[in-house]
Amino acid sequence: MTVSPLVPQLIIVEDDPAFARTLMRSFERRGYTVSLADSHDELLGLLDTVTPRFAVVDLKLGGASGLVCVQTLRARHADMKIVVLTGFASIATAVEAIKLGADYYLAKPSNTDDIEAAFTRDDGDPNAPVDGRQSSIKTVEWEHIHQTLVETGFNISEAARRLGMHRRTLARKLEKRQLR
Repeated sequence: MTVSPLVPQLIIVEDDPAFARTLMRSFERRGYTVSLADSHDELLGLLDTVTPRFAVVDLKLGGASGLVCVQTLRARHADMKIVVLTGFASIATAVEAIKLGADYYLAKPSNTDDIEAAFTRDDGDPNAPVDGRQSSIKTVEWEHIHQTLVETGFNISEAARRLGMHRRTLARKLEKRQLR
């Protein structure tokens, strides 16, 4: 596939086909050439044929973590702009995403304007408000669970063991508040 160097190339790694197509069409209307992948394996195949300047990666891809995709993209293309999208943003996953090479981290629902603005940001904002809403106990618990899941590569049995709870209890909590 030969693409003009003036046309920005984008890879979207998203396992929700409807959302991926909507995002793809929106970026194509803005002049991007878009490739879609729904897993890390599919991403690896795409990277053999395209050299994107931009990437949008869903944090949770089925039962797998999109953080592996972030790590792969950064290793292959050091100057690529990578934005991570997630339906449940947490401090733990934001930190891990940035450590692994993401340039920006956005909570869903985010639109094309939000993502494109994130592609153009190079610096942090020292004037960002620091006096945000206090976390509830449920939010703190959820972030702790999510951090443990990240540390265990989303292995529920190992995460439950580290959290000191029964695997079924953790599974029920995850069903109530799904990772996306």
